[in-house]
Amino acid sequence: MADAVVIPGSRFGSGAPLPMYVGDVAEYRGGVVRRFDWTGPVPVDLGVVSAQSWVCDQVRPVLDGMGVQPLVIGKSLGSFAAGLAAERSLPAVWLTPILTAPWVAEALGRATAPFLLIGGTADKAWDRGLARRLSPHVVEVPAADHGMYVPGPLTDTIAVLARIVVAVDEFLDEIGWP
Repeated sequence: MADAVVIPGSRFGSGAPLPMYVGDVAEYRGGVVRRFDWTGPVPVDLGVVSAQSWVCDQVRPVLDGMGVQPLVIGKSLGSFAAGLAAERSLPAVWLTPILTAPWVAEALGRATAPFLLIGGTADKAWDRGLARRLSPHVVEVPAADHGMYVPGPLTDTIAVLARIVVAVDEFLDEIGWP
């Protein structure tokens, strides 16, 4: 049995559509998915290293209580746990990672397990060149913002969500998870 943990962004929790559906991909593949939500107030200033410590302090016990090699699925603020994933050689899916935070980029650069980066060109926290230098597994959506919304009718954004679900499933096939 394989484990996966969903680590949310700062605003909507693990039940927000993007992390929820990506977690569902792991579940449909036979994984036991732990949907984690923050306890206590989320740091207001995400540009400080103390936010990384806060995230790691919350996520570390969750990872300690899971199976040997869980899949990490992190949205935005959840990418501040990239150092934990790197230290433990855990495969990961990073949804709209905060690539502008130097500690996130540094942690991803140390990772030995495969990881998928997913972001949009209208997201200020996304760096397309850095993403491609960090991983061969990148999904970049033109005009998508930090929530992976694209201009136009809502059905266009739903199509982006469907594209991400397919990309995650293909990535998990490629790395043999579970």
